Amino acid sequence: MNNELSMKIIVGLGNPGLRYRNTRHNAGFFVIKALSKKHGISLKHRAFHGVYGTGRIDGREVMLFEPRTFMNLSGGAVAAVTGARLRNREDLIVAVDDINLPFGSLRLRKEGSAGGHNGLKSIIGAIGTEFARLRLGIKPAHEIEGDLARFVLAPFPRRDRAALEDMVEKAACCLEIWVSKGMQKAMEVSNQPVAREGEMS
Repeated sequence: MNNELSMKIIVGLGNPGLRYRNTRHNAGFFVIKALSKKHGISLKHRAFHGVYGTGRIDGREVMLFEPRTFMNLSGGAVAAVTGARLRNREDLIVAVDDINLPFGSLRLRKEGSAGGHNGLKSIIGAIGTEFARLRLGIKPAHEIEGDLARFVLAPFPRRDRAALEDMVEKAACCLEIWVSKGMQKAMEVSNQPVAREGEMS
C-alpha cells in the first residue's frame, strides 16, 4: 500500500488510573489528550490492551493510542495495536517522558535505545528498536533527592503547570508536523534548546 495512504499511529505512554493521572511519568498521555481535544479524536474504543481513537490530522488518517497496562508492560499493548493496524514501521511514533532531558525540552529520534525508561524497554522487547520516539523532558534543575521512581510517579507541582502546558503544546505541534510533513521537518521543530524564565522545581 502507498505510504501516503497508510495510517499513522501515535502512542502515548503512562500509567492508568486516578492515582497516576497527573504524574510526571504520564507525559505521553498528556500529549495524546492534547491531540484528542484539538482534533476531535475521541478515545472511545477499547482494544489492544488500551484505548484509542481514529481521525484525521491535516488530512492524514491517524490513530491515537494509550496502553492501559502499567508502564513496564507497554510492549504487549503496542505489539497488539501495531500488529493489527500498522502497515509501515515509519508510521509509528511513541511519546514518552524522559528524566534525562531538562524539563520543557523535547527530543525526537527515528529509533534508539530505551535510555533507562521501562516503557520503552518493554516496547523494544516486544517489537524491536525501529520506531520513532518523542521524548518530553522532566528533569528538574536541582538534583533529585531520594528514590527516582518516587519522583517520576509524583504529580507535577502547581508552579510547573504553565511550563508543562507549553511543553505538551509544543509536543503536539511536533507530532502534527510529523504526520503532515515527515520526520525531518518534525525534528527541526522539536530538537531545539528550551528558552524559558524558570526551571522545574
